[in-house]
Amino acid sequence: MALPQEMRYTLADALAWDENERIELIGGVPVMHATPVRKHQRVLLKIAKRLEDYLEDKTCEVNIAPFSVRLFETAEDRPENVDTVVEPDISVVCDPDKLDDIGCKGAPDMIAEILSPSTQRNDRMVKFSLYQRAGVKEYWIVDPETETVQVYLLEEGQYHAAQVYTRQSKVKVEVLDACVLDLEQVFA
Repeated sequence: MALPQEMRYTLADALAWDENERIELIGGVPVMHATPVRKHQRVLLKIAKRLEDYLEDKTCEVNIAPFSVRLFETAEDRPENVDTVVEPDISVVCDPDKLDDIGCKGAPDMIAEILSPSTQRNDRMVKFSLYQRAGVKEYWIVDPETETVQVYLLEEGQYHAAQVYTRQSKVKVEVLDACVLDLEQVFA
C-alpha cells in the first residue's frame, strides 16, 4: 500500500496566507512560530537599532521579522518553484539587487536569530544548516536567557566553532567595517 503524499508548499502558496501568521517554509514544509516574548523583542530591537544607526548613509540595509528571505531563490525561479522561505529575526543585506517587495532573494550577508523556547532547536540546527548551505557569511545566535551571543563565520562553505560572547563583551560585526555592538547595552 502506498504511503500518503505529504503536501508540499511553495512561495506561491505562502503569498496567499494570512499576513498575521508567522509561517516559514523549510523544503516545502510549513513551520509555524508562536509570538515572541517581550524579552526576545527587546533584544531584537536593541540589536536592530544599533545596526540601523551604524548603517545610516551606507548601502547595506537591516530588516527585522517578519521579513521573508528566500535563501535559494535564483533569478529564473518562479514562486511555485521556491520551497524555502525563512523569517530571520534580523537580516543585513548589502546587495540592493537581492531586495524586492517580498523581501530578500538569496542569502543575506548576516543573520541574527534571537532564541525563544519554541524556536531554539530550529535556530540551532535547522536554520544553522540552511544558512550555512545558502552562504550567509555571518550567523549570530543570541540567547536572552544566558545573555550570550554565538557568532559563526562562514569559511570555505562551512561555519566554524562559534566565538561566544557574554554580556560584558563588545562584538565586532565582521561583515560591516568598524561596526561593534556593546552587549551590555543589548542585554540591559
